[in-house]
Amino acid sequence: MNRKVTPAALALAFSTAVTLAASPALAAGDKDKGDKEKCYGVAQAGKNDCADGPGTTCAGSSKRDYQGNTWKYVPKGTCKEIPSPSSPTGKGQLQPFQEKG
Repeated sequence: MNRKVTPAALALAFSTAVTLAASPALAAGDKDKGDKEKCYGVAQAGKNDCADGPGTTCAGSSKRDYQGNTWKYVPKGTCKEIPSPSSPTGKGQLQPFQEKG
């Protein structure tokens, strides 16, 4: 059988492909909602969930332990209780920070 692809069928296929491609990104973005929060300065080298700042890209990109511009998802409300030797307060932070020397 020789079938022609109609513009409507092509548009539907394209729309479906775009929706499916975007789905994982949307799901990952929702991860920080609800019972999780981003906690900066608590990840071990190469164990961060994503990045924020120069020298980082995304998951697993941190070069050293407790890097102040990388974060890890933690249960909501626990970040400021997690030890972080690089943090000015000695605990995780909800925002990126300049590591203490």
